[in-house]
Amino acid sequence: MAIAYSRWIRVLLVVMAIALSACSPTQFRTSAAEVPQLVQAILSDPKTFNYALSQETPNIFGLTYKGLIETNGLTGEIEPGLAQSWQISNQGKRIIFTLREDLQWSDGSPLTTDDVVFSYNDVYLNEAIPTSARFVLMIGESRALPTVRKLDDRRVEFTIPEPFAPFLRSTGLPILPAHVLKPTIETQDSEGNPVFLSTWGTDTPVEQIVVNGPYQLERYNTTQRVIFKRNPYYWKKDEGGDRLPNIDRIIWQIVESTDTSFLQFRSGSLDLVDVSPEYFSLLKKEEDRGKFIIHGRQPTLSSVFITFNLNKASRDGKPLVDPIKSRWFNNLKFRQAVAYALDRQTMVNNIYRGLGEPQYSNIPVQSPYYFSPEEGLKIYKFNQEKAQSLLEEAGFKYNSTGQLEDDAGNLVRFTLLTNAGNKIREALGVQIKQDLSKIGIQVDFQPIAFSTLVDKLGNTLDWDAHIIGFAGGGVEPNNSANVWSLDGSLHSFNQQPQPGQPPIQGWKPDPWEQKIADLYIQGAQELEESKRRQIYGEVQQLVKENLPYIYLVNQLSMTAVRDRIQPIQYSALGGALWNLDELQIVDE
Repeated sequence: MAIAYSRWIRVLLVVMAIALSACSPTQFRTSAAEVPQLVQAILSDPKTFNYALSQETPNIFGLTYKGLIETNGLTGEIEPGLAQSWQISNQGKRIIFTLREDLQWSDGSPLTTDDVVFSYNDVYLNEAIPTSARFVLMIGESRALPTVRKLDDRRVEFTIPEPFAPFLRSTGLPILPAHVLKPTIETQDSEGNPVFLSTWGTDTPVEQIVVNGPYQLERYNTTQRVIFKRNPYYWKKDEGGDRLPNIDRIIWQIVESTDTSFLQFRSGSLDLVDVSPEYFSLLKKEEDRGKFIIHGRQPTLSSVFITFNLNKASRDGKPLVDPIKSRWFNNLKFRQAVAYALDRQTMVNNIYRGLGEPQYSNIPVQSPYYFSPEEGLKIYKFNQEKAQSLLEEAGFKYNSTGQLEDDAGNLVRFTLLTNAGNKIREALGVQIKQDLSKIGIQVDFQPIAFSTLVDKLGNTLDWDAHIIGFAGGGVEPNNSANVWSLDGSLHSFNQQPQPGQPPIQGWKPDPWEQKIADLYIQGAQELEESKRRQIYGEVQQLVKENLPYIYLVNQLSMTAVRDRIQPIQYSALGGALWNLDELQIVDE
């Protein structure tokens, strides 16, 4: 299997190399550009230029906007952003930020606390604006929101009703330009909605997009590229007093295939590329000749898992999940048996080419709140005999052909979904199908279009099981509160309808599910770090004992970057470009 796959890859690379050779060599030229520029690839077009309405990646906002604070991509520490300082008082319930002097927008207009107050009160805290940013600002069990008040042109006060440890990190949300966007909040369209909801779509002329980050939009060609130019009014300066960023232009080539991106990097057309396991060995051999370095080999902060639909509710009198299957999925011993039956080390060896680690926790290893197996975190090491024993304890039995049946004689068979085109997840699905067949479970594995999968998970709620993952939310556990809150839009294993969707009947959480949600609230309220860690340790134990998500493998984070781009300070938390505004192009 591995040999055949390697041959297929070699054939594919030859075919694609021939195709690429027909391209103009100047189309992707970087090193001979007239101005210092960096070229990278993204998989699809951005969906909006309006941060508040963005729910997807790739998006432009890491280049175009800054918040009051920033997170150091190397250490995870909080650092000053648009605010040069802050004062915390009243048990963390009051924070006064002082903005830097002479801040400006990309159109030259002054950036003041009016923009801060507008961004929070008129946009993020405005219930008429459907923004996911509001979720990270909700405080405690009451889900109260902060109060934001201008003190003067440079000082702004945030107050919250109760202690909330992650709140300072929440103030990293981008500050938006009031002088441009406030009229769109105050004006309604023909349907009574703020015009803001249709403002700054990707069809907006790029010169109308006003930003405060290191880069502003220069050009957008649909399905081709996004080009950014340096913002001449960006506040940050280097040690010599010169304004950053150093690199004048950033180009995103829209390349819908990771194979094509890989070949473009090898040909010199791209300056960096994320390194997937199947390409690591080949690229490693080419580092010197290609004048690049593969940075990283650290566990990512993201996750990949299999989960079962535990929703026992109905819609219009019809159960969301087949009641027979629902009884299996909601049987804890069934989920535990599946966890024991999955051979994660073989996944690491074969699918990830050794460039991954078995994943057990819902909190990344880089977080100070991570609990390891050595500290008592329950893990499920590959043990098919244990899996079979658990199934039999739960009332399942094997028929004469070795197929698993429930106590009513129903063959245990379910459909496993993932998003088509993600090679890693497709390969994981194949192995999961094989692993579970060895304990008598028949899996119908179906990769489907990502949009169809999203619709099933978030709208119809009609699915059995799926493989998917969550992007890294950083080292702060509360960044994942949307996953564990009972009404969270990412609470996928037992999802409630989101606003505007048809209602369901008979939804209820299990006691352990409620306990996890409560602990996330307690963890956010606790200000003493050692106690917070114990709370999130209990969360991790509950997640592992009850398995709403069965975690699989944590891929190692790696990026290949041209030598001429310096200084790269790589981390799985921030990636290769977390300090992009300080990077420069060094003459070769």
